[in-house]
Amino acid sequence: MTKKKILVINGHPDPQSYGSALSQAYLEGASGSTTEVQLLELNRLKFQLNLQYGYRQRTELEPDLLKARELIQWADHLVLIYPTWWGSTPALLKGFIDRVFLPGFAFQFKEGSSAKWDKLLSGKSAHLIVTSDTPSWLNRLMYRRAGLMVMKRNTLQFCGINPVQITEINPVSSSSAEFRTKWLEKVKKLGSIKNK
Repeated sequence: MTKKKILVINGHPDPQSYGSALSQAYLEGASGSTTEVQLLELNRLKFQLNLQYGYRQRTELEPDLLKARELIQWADHLVLIYPTWWGSTPALLKGFIDRVFLPGFAFQFKEGSSAKWDKLLSGKSAHLIVTSDTPSWLNRLMYRRAGLMVMKRNTLQFCGINPVQITEINPVSSSSAEFRTKWLEKVKKLGSIKNK
């Protein structure tokens, strides 16, 4: 039997954050006989966040980013756990995507076209587990889940990663210990479902 390969990406810059606890909970739930699981904690990586020259000139990948690319290629399923800040991802996660999800690795435009491209990460799926302080109904009604849709459609699906599931956890900063513990158990269970 071929084991399912899962990569959990913790996109929170604070190693003592609730996002880190959620990452550990998912990892614990997903670890088992039918899966291989790896954890990539972006706050431990050493790399320049800025894609300094855009695509005009190559910015060499640091060793940590080369390793991250290997893990993304290895994985069948990506789990991205991060907070919503200013309606989007933290700079750490955005910088990671800018530096790693490059042409030739994540996608490739067809010759002479910017409207047609190859999706080089096809065959993988993803799950976004995102914390915020904005209630889900307000995010949907007022902001149309813009930050979540950018990550889902404009980034992951653009590169061929599909389906992309989304779990929202909110509000976090004003939440009780009971609320947080309950969500840790739910996220652990989400991981265990992948282990079946």
